[in-house]
Amino acid sequence: MARDVSTLGPSEGSLEAGDFARARTPGLVGVYGAGVALAVAIPLRGESLEVGRGTPSLGETEDPRMSRRHARIRFDGQRFWVTDLGSQNGTFVDGERLPVGAPREARRVIRMGTSLFVPSADVGPLERLGVERIDGFLRGPSFRAVLDEVSRTARLGTSLHLHGESGTGKEGVARAFHTSGPRSTGSFIAVNCAAIPQALAERLLFGARRGAYSGAEADAQGYLQSADGGTLFLDEVVELDLAVQAKLLRVLETGEVLALGAARPTKVDVRVCSASHQPLRALVAKGRLREDLYFRIGRPEVVLPPLRERPEELTLLLQEQVHRVEPDMGTHVSLLEACLLRPWPGNVRELLVEVRGAVQKALAEGSRRVSSVHLGSGAGTAFGDGEAGPAARELSAKAKTLEGEERARVEAALRGHSGNVSAAARELGMHRTTLRRLLERWDLPSSEREEDGEPGEK
Repeated sequence: MARDVSTLGPSEGSLEAGDFARARTPGLVGVYGAGVALAVAIPLRGESLEVGRGTPSLGETEDPRMSRRHARIRFDGQRFWVTDLGSQNGTFVDGERLPVGAPREARRVIRMGTSLFVPSADVGPLERLGVERIDGFLRGPSFRAVLDEVSRTARLGTSLHLHGESGTGKEGVARAFHTSGPRSTGSFIAVNCAAIPQALAERLLFGARRGAYSGAEADAQGYLQSADGGTLFLDEVVELDLAVQAKLLRVLETGEVLALGAARPTKVDVRVCSASHQPLRALVAKGRLREDLYFRIGRPEVVLPPLRERPEELTLLLQEQVHRVEPDMGTHVSLLEACLLRPWPGNVRELLVEVRGAVQKALAEGSRRVSSVHLGSGAGTAFGDGEAGPAARELSAKAKTLEGEERARVEAALRGHSGNVSAAARELGMHRTTLRRLLERWDLPSSEREEDGEPGEK
């Protein structure tokens, strides 16, 4: 796999199995500061850690809105506790402002000034390895551990199953399985089984001979023949009909494919990588996957971590997408904080689509920075409590809390400027059109008096 770390700086060492077996190092992950997305490990070596402007672990990144002694972080072995030390601009934990001197548990994200930190039970892998660009994708330590496991499996075995939520990059990992194995020079054939009509599945997978059915005027290769000497990736394999699953099992056990209308099977040498967003054992119990096929393709299994468990990648991905859509567009800390608080059931795929839409909305309003107000209210949230797990439901609730905090900031700015929209917009770092839209949404009063010109945006 080609590695290009030019945009993030080189990481020393390589990811070994021992990296995740060492004693854990609790701490913070600095993910945003001074307008720049980061992936910086801040280890907590003693009982507590004081964070502020000039914290050595942050390097040259200095946030002018952070106080020198901004907040104290304590880890009790299970939970992180944050105490504001009387900072000028306040400390926010999971979207809520802390009273000075009152410790509060931090589960997801901490904001100090315009800097964001994520509590982590183990920052050791990130401290040693950083974030790299691998085959065009940003990869943090947890995802690189997955890729290393896939690479080992590719060298030793002939099959692999990938389990992960929608949008976690299963096809990219399947390609890594292909390129890391002995058949990397062969074809990689990716098939979305959910998109194959049941009536065509057998013909498309196994091929057909001329005259096998009405309209078959010539021999046609199936996906298995096309992947001969290479790798066949079967995404959402459980969507195949049980009869087709039985025929697939026969191919995997014998290495022979019997095309529709053929009298004799033909030999194929194919490695199979399958994938599903649902647990295979549960699908066997429901009768949707044959038990014998499960034992053939269900092991070994690699689980892909969802985006919400990879915060060191999220902010970098977000800022890259903003600049991809509009190179001169700035990012407001509220956008990144909102995204860190949302569960993103669609993972990277959903994040990139929603960020693109937020940038386009900011451009339409003439804003020079994209903020949380440009992000759709449903972006990154669970579709329904029945479909969401406890962690996703909690993050969705935190996202709603953050909107309440945003409203409080707007109300405070308006009070400080006697209802003057332009002056309040300058303080908030947003275009006055954006502020007016928020006032209408929340039914908040404002003064009709406006200053000449647009509010300056930093």
